[in-house]
Order: sequence, then C-alpha cells, then structure tokens
Amino acid sequence: MTQWKQVQHLEIKFLEQVDHFYDDNFPMEIRQFLADWIENQDWDTASNSESMATVLFHNLLSQLEEQCSQEKMFLQRHNLKRIKQQTEVKYRANPLHMAGVISNCLREERRIIATSCMLEQGPLETSMQNSVVFERQRNLENRVAVIRSSVLIIEQGVKYLEDMQDEFDFRFKTLQSRDPAERNNDHVRMERRIIATSSMLEQGPLETSMQNSVVFERQRNLENRVAVIRSSVLIIEQGVKYLEDMQDEFDFRFKTLQSRDPAERNNDHVRQEVVRLQDMLNTLDYKRKETLGKMTDLIKEIESLMNTPLNEELMDWKRRQQITCIGGPLLTGLDQLQNWFTLTAQSLFQVRRQLDKLEELVMKVTYDGDPIPLEKPQLEERVKLLTYHLIKSSFVVERQPCMPTHLQRPLVIKTGVLFTTKLRLLVKLPEVNYQLKVKATFDKDLQAGRVSRQFFILGTNTKLMDVEESSNGCLSVEFRHLQLKERKYVNGSKGNEGPLFVTEELHSISFEAQFCIQGLTIDLETSSLPVVVISNVSQLPGGWASVIWYNLLTDELKNLSFFTSPPPATWSQLSEVLSWQFSSFVGRGLNNEQLSMLGEKLLGQHISRNECQVHWSKFCKENIPGKPFSFWHWLDSILELIKKYLLPLWIDGYIMGFVSKETERVLLKEKEPGTFLLRFSESHLGGITFTWVDQSENGEVKFNSVEPYTKSRLTALPFADIIRDYKVIVDRNVPENPLKLLYPGIPKDEAFGKHYNSQPSTESQYIPSVFIPVSQFRNASTASFSSLDLLPMSPGMFDELTQKLSPVEIETAMSSPYSE
Repeated sequence: MTQWKQVQHLEIKFLEQVDHFYDDNFPMEIRQFLADWIENQDWDTASNSESMATVLFHNLLSQLEEQCSQEKMFLQRHNLKRIKQQTEVKYRANPLHMAGVISNCLREERRIIATSCMLEQGPLETSMQNSVVFERQRNLENRVAVIRSSVLIIEQGVKYLEDMQDEFDFRFKTLQSRDPAERNNDHVRMERRIIATSSMLEQGPLETSMQNSVVFERQRNLENRVAVIRSSVLIIEQGVKYLEDMQDEFDFRFKTLQSRDPAERNNDHVRQEVVRLQDMLNTLDYKRKETLGKMTDLIKEIESLMNTPLNEELMDWKRRQQITCIGGPLLTGLDQLQNWFTLTAQSLFQVRRQLDKLEELVMKVTYDGDPIPLEKPQLEERVKLLTYHLIKSSFVVERQPCMPTHLQRPLVIKTGVLFTTKLRLLVKLPEVNYQLKVKATFDKDLQAGRVSRQFFILGTNTKLMDVEESSNGCLSVEFRHLQLKERKYVNGSKGNEGPLFVTEELHSISFEAQFCIQGLTIDLETSSLPVVVISNVSQLPGGWASVIWYNLLTDELKNLSFFTSPPPATWSQLSEVLSWQFSSFVGRGLNNEQLSMLGEKLLGQHISRNECQVHWSKFCKENIPGKPFSFWHWLDSILELIKKYLLPLWIDGYIMGFVSKETERVLLKEKEPGTFLLRFSESHLGGITFTWVDQSENGEVKFNSVEPYTKSRLTALPFADIIRDYKVIVDRNVPENPLKLLYPGIPKDEAFGKHYNSQPSTESQYIPSVFIPVSQFRNASTASFSSLDLLPMSPGMFDELTQKLSPVEIETAMSSPYSE
C-alpha cells in the first residue's frame, strides 16, 4: 500500500493534521494526482542539491502537464492548469525550496501514520517499534556513513599510490631505454639512486625540503582528516534530523494526551501513554546531550586541523611562493589548499546551521535540565571564532607584484611602469558569491625614517573581487594597471637619507577588504612580499639581488628591516638559487662543475665549500679583487648576454661557460688539435670567448684564446656564424678556420649547423660576400702571438688591404691588447 493510501485510511483526527500542512505551498491536489510519482523520488537528497531539485521541479511540471491532458472532467482540468501555473511561478527561482516543502510533507505523513499505528499496537507490536529499535537503526546508519567515509579515504590513498607508481615506472623505463654504453656514467648512477629513493631529479637541498615524502605524507593526512570531518558533519546532521523526528513524535503524543477528556485520564491506556512519554523524554534528553557532545568533539577536531596541518600547509605554500619568485620550481597546490579551506568552512557553516536547528527544537520542547540552552551559546561562540580566523587567513596574494616587461623578476618595481598583482579568497561557498571591494595601499603604517624615499600608487587603487571561472569559481581580483610615483617634498628633499642603498630598501603593498556573511563581519588584510622600488633600469640587477637574498634566507613575509643586518647564506643554499637563475631566465640550469667554478671564484679554494658562508656584501656590493664589478653584477651580465645573443647555444648545452683558465687547459691538453670550448670572460662584463688547442711544429701543445665577444660585436654578427667563419692568418698564408671539434669531440657543423644564420646567396647577380672575423699570428713557429681585433670583413676587403698596405701597417692599424 502506498503512503498516500495509508494516509487516506487514517481516522478523522489524524486526517485533520494532514490537512493542516497541505496549503498553497504544496496543494493537496498535486499530492493526490501524482501520489505514486512523488513517493518514488528522493526529495530528501534533492532538498540539499540544487541541480537535482531543478530536475525534479521540471519533471513535476511535466507530470502535471501530462495529467491535465489526460483529465476528462473540465473542472478538474481547469484546477490542475491553475495549480501548475502557480507552482511554476512560485518555485521557478528556487526549486530547492519546493524540494524541501515536499520532503517535509512526506516526513510529516510518515510521522502521523506511525503515531496512529502505535496507538493501536499491543505489547508485542510495540516491542518491535520502540525507541531501542529506532536507536539501533540510527547507530547502523551512522556506522554505514563512517564506512563510506573510510572507503573514500582508501580511494584517495590508492590514487596517491597510483600516481607514485606511474612516476617510478616512467623513470625506470627511461633508464632502461638508454644506450648500454651510457649506463655507467654519473647521471645514470644518480638516476638509479633516485629511483631507489623515489626522490626528484637534480634537486638541491632547498627544493628537496619542499618535495620530500614527509610533505606528501602531511598533505595526505590533512586530506584524510578533512574527509573525516566532513563525514562527522553528515552524521551530526542525521542525528539532528533524527532528534527532530523524535521530538515531533513526542510533541504530538503529549498534545494528544492533553486534548483527552479529563474523565479519561485515569484509565490504564492513559497511564501507559504517560509512562511511554516519560521514556521518550528521557531518550530525547540523552540524544540531545549525545548530539551536543558530538558537536563539541567535531569543533575540537576542526580547531586542531586549523591550528596545525591546515596552517602548516598555508605557510608552506607561502614559502614555496617565495622560492618560485626567485626562480625555483613552479608553484602548485593553491587549488588543493582552496579545497581544504572550502571544505573546512563548509563544515563550520553546517555546524552553525545545526546549532540553529537545535534552537528551533528548544522553542518547541524544553524541560528542566535541558542541555541545549546551557551549551549552545558556548559552541556558537567557538564556531564563530573559528570561522573568523579561517576566512581571515584565506585572503592571500596569489601572484606577487611584477612588471609585465620583467615577468621573470617579480617584486622589483620601477616608478612610472605598470605592474600587476593578483589576490584570491580560498573559501569558495555559494553564500559568498558576491563582490568584495579590495583596496591597495603602498607602505601602510610606514615608520618615520625607515626609508629615504616614499611612494604612492597612481590611478585607481580599489577593485572589486569577483567569481573567476578559470580558478574553480573562487573569488579573486587582479590589479593590472598599478603604477608607483615617488612623493615629492616642498623643500625639495626626499626625506631622511638612510644607511641602505635604494635597492636594499624594502617596501610592501597592503590589501584590505571587508567580508560579511551570515551576520559575521570580517576585516580581511594581507600584504605582498617585500618589494624593491627602482627609478632607473640600471638598478634592476641590484634590486633583483636583494629579492633573491631576502626570499632565500627568511620565511618572514614582512621583515622590511632585513637589510639593516642581512644574514649570510651557505654556499649550498646560494649555489642552488644561482642555478635557478639560469634555468628560469635562460632555460638551462648549471651543473656541478659550473657551480664549482663559481664557488671557487666567490670563496676561493676550499675542500668542502657547501657550508662556507657567503656574506651579502661579498655577493653583491664588494668588487671582485682586481675587477671594477661585483660577483653578482658579473653573473647578471652573463645572464643578459645569454638571453639576448646566445640562448639557443646555451639551451643545447654547447657553452661550457663557467670554467677557469687552468681547468680549460687541463681539458683541452690531450685533445686533438682544433678542439675548442666556449667560456665566459672573467675580466669583462657580459663577454664570451673560445679557446682551442693547437700544436707547434716541434710538437709543443699551445692554447689560443680570442678577445671576448660582447654585445657590441654580437649585435653585428651571430655567435654561431662567428664560429663558422672565424679565420686565422699565419705569415700571410691562406686564412684557415682553426675550430674543428667542440669539446669533447663534436664536429663543429654538427653542433652549430642548425644555428647558422647568414648563408651566401647562390641566385644573386652579385658576387657573394660574407663578414668573417679574422686573427693574425706573427709567426707560426713561435708560441707567442698577437691577434688582430676581430673586426668582421669580407674576403674582397681583406685582399684590397693586403695589396695596398704592408703587414706591419695592417697590424699597427688593427692590433689591440691581447686579453683572453
């Protein structure tokens, strides 16, 4: 028998109760005509799912339309059409409300049916439907929910295991596919060790610390704890719903008993009902205390989650953002962090809703010693405080300030140049899908005398946060047209002259917004990492050095006085970051040999220099002994040279780059004549040279190096073409190219052929000519020689010069001091 048919068989006094909750919100005609269809839908689930509620809403309208078309009686058909139109207008904008109304009506029907049955039950039937049975069923339902949660946790664990195994399988097969001759080199031995330890390829200590198994395990535990909290919230919701049903039944029985004729109150049936009501009240009191206890435990677990793993993950993400800013591994994990924040916030809001439902229950039924009025205010205050701190900490700078013209060097801002930054709110809830006004302020609460220059933001410094579909529907805002302008003073002074260079002065950009939800107002505030402000592009290298040093050595997000006493870095820390400068800026990092040469240049000869300390002044402020520039400015000039003139050759790995003269000779000494290598000049800013090995007539090994090529020469002729066309003239013999094999033994054209640019034309009416760099040796039999400055000239021009000028005159006109 369907539920609606059971309702129709009830006594008059119960039918009156049914009639009471069927009104314009849910007309009884709909219940009558669509009884079977209505009872076959899951309205309880739909009342919590907007998509499902929308589907059922449209299906209900279709069912009514179909019923109208089948109805033969004119009056009934007229009434159904009117009801369909009213229902469509009423619930079109909020199908969730309709699902809730229908779910509540069906639940009330079941309660009334159960009550009517119990009034007619004997002791045996009552024993099968008493509160003990309901309690057992409720416990079973809770255990099933816990099992489902455990299954989800196991599924997440298996997925994590699958990802780890896929990585291992890829590395193992890559290793197997190598040439057998290569399987004993250092790289392969390192790869075997990597496979054995499941670590990442070519990581330094800083990168390894951010990607080790401890971090992954911590994230896995956090995910599991969030899943358990979500499961506990569902169990509490089910408990409150059960409590509500139990209380409704008690309330109905109590009011029914009160409505009896006073003359009947002393009969046996009434006395049994009184005893039954007392039992129900005792059970109700027990369940209220149990529900409040579960809420207390859940709130404690959420508080513990927020204080340790969730906060640790947020701090870890911010630290990884610092590392990414200075060229480290790409930053990931913000979407996952947002998911954890959102699920935690949803849990807090659901607990708050359940506390409100408990308040509603107290309004209907209360008694002496009721635990809800005693404990609910404290629980509400704790939930409010946790919600406040969670949302306040969820306001983060997703992308640090950066000039679009220098994307690889964020946190350095030039006055008058546009820069961008982006913020995100990590809590994503339907309740907060509205706009938040965010205000940007430069150097908020600046202490007097801390900096020698002061700036302000030009243009609009407020912008609305909005839902961004590309970031999983989160609230975010991107400032794209911010500029800084230096504040001018009436007397012409810029302010107090501080002890720091302008590139050591740190500033910050603060962001503020006000968040309002469910009567809770939260003042949000966050700030960027410290920024360096420059007024001339020549200050960019120094500013970038400050950004590197700060973010390498501290995880403090706003220590603006850092450079008043900057700490030293160990070489193991610094070398890793220097390699990142090359991998992020020019596409290829530095190997151990290249880093070793840089360490020797900065620290001198040390057996083990990893723990040797490098001071800020030595890195960036003091000149290299005998040179007019510092270590960092020398290194930065090489980065610029590679970026503009040598990028393809560097990425292909053909430039050895950082190798001392002594090591260079050791490498080339045993090689066949014509073998050469490319290295960066140690005496010029932004220079590259090549050295080749040769053999004199008496068998003596000699090394020849050309004067370094800088941007002035490389602008005129690509470096690959210089290597191809380079000529040496010895005693007026035919010019020859001495460069045959790139170290360790790669044919020159094989290495550089694809990078040659200027090829002679074969279809032109003119005699083709090419620019060739030339060096002239005085005497082939002597080890010492002088070189001509490497001016590009065509063969025709060179022939004309030799006809009109003597060799001495040519050398006098074109010779230059021989350098490297």
